[in-house]
Amino acid sequence: MDTLSLLQHYWWFLIALLGALLVFLMFVQGGQALLYRLGRSEEERNLIVNSLGRKWELTFTTLVTFGGAFFASFPLFYSTSFGGAVYVWMAILLCFVLQAVAYEYRRKPSNVFGERTFDVFLMINGILGPLLIGTAVGTLFTGAEFTVDRLNLTEQGGAAVISQWSSPWHGLEAVADWRNVLLGVSVTLLTLTLACQYLINDVDDETLRQRARSLMRRTGPVFVVLFVVWLVALLVSDGATADAAGRISMEPHKYLHNLLEMLCVAAVLLVGVVAVLWSIRLGWSGRRSAIWFGGAGTVLTVLALLLTAGWNQTAYYPSLSDLQSSLTIANSSSSLFTLRVMAWVSLFIPFVVAYIWYVWRALNRRPLTRDELHEGGHQY
Repeated sequence: MDTLSLLQHYWWFLIALLGALLVFLMFVQGGQALLYRLGRSEEERNLIVNSLGRKWELTFTTLVTFGGAFFASFPLFYSTSFGGAVYVWMAILLCFVLQAVAYEYRRKPSNVFGERTFDVFLMINGILGPLLIGTAVGTLFTGAEFTVDRLNLTEQGGAAVISQWSSPWHGLEAVADWRNVLLGVSVTLLTLTLACQYLINDVDDETLRQRARSLMRRTGPVFVVLFVVWLVALLVSDGATADAAGRISMEPHKYLHNLLEMLCVAAVLLVGVVAVLWSIRLGWSGRRSAIWFGGAGTVLTVLALLLTAGWNQTAYYPSLSDLQSSLTIANSSSSLFTLRVMAWVSLFIPFVVAYIWYVWRALNRRPLTRDELHEGGHQY
């Protein structure tokens, strides 16, 4: 493996890791979706929002970092998907803007719209955010309607482009493939399950904990069933693969072959799935440690799936319009110089992770109680 190929694999790993962390941190969205399901009174809803408010910026920042890393390391994907599937990405952006506005103004003294309006904003973000992101990520396996012509640059609006979107729906056509929708629903149910586990850990209120345990008894099993169906459908489906010359062709059971040929990735996937299942069992018992198993299992599972999508000469963004336009980590990456410079910058990532961990532990040193809502200080 030459230096360029090594850096391409390295940066796909980092992007996969960021994506995995993002899915875990979307327990914030799950909690927002359950705001009126778990919170039966204004005080209980304020307790939930203030608990989630400690972490919402981590989710938002990770989403932005994920997009920025994709732009820097694999710019052709960024220009193709973010520039072509514009309706989907704009909808996702709008959802997260609503979240930021809600946390900023929900309990401001000059709030003329009332808390309920911003509660609705939080619930919209909580439901549509994971659903849209999960559906969009599904296209990394099922493909999208686009073409890429690297040799024939055309002028459109004064800007040279090499990617063209083939569908007038600009990404919304992803819902036509049931596997994309199934993944979106699975991610949404996962965020609901993780939210219940997080609130059991972070909120010192027996009433809310009992409701979270009861709700997780329903969301957890449904998530497991739907995810297993999606995973089986993925393993038996065809995938796009690239040969040594870069020629793309379809390979039966490509993703199953990837796991069999990359046993370390398969082991990570297995450990992740087992950890998530164990976290659901702990959550049913009301154990506060459930979120740590659920979080670790989610990160490992999503990491393994995204590595399966991009490593082993796999086209991580198959084209349904022109198979040879499919994107791989080899034909869509930045230059060797750019990847090498960013690799040095990435050495600071462990320090950033350590800081996030420190802040997390400081904010969660003791569970949030109802009394703290009446002690003054910053309230969401």
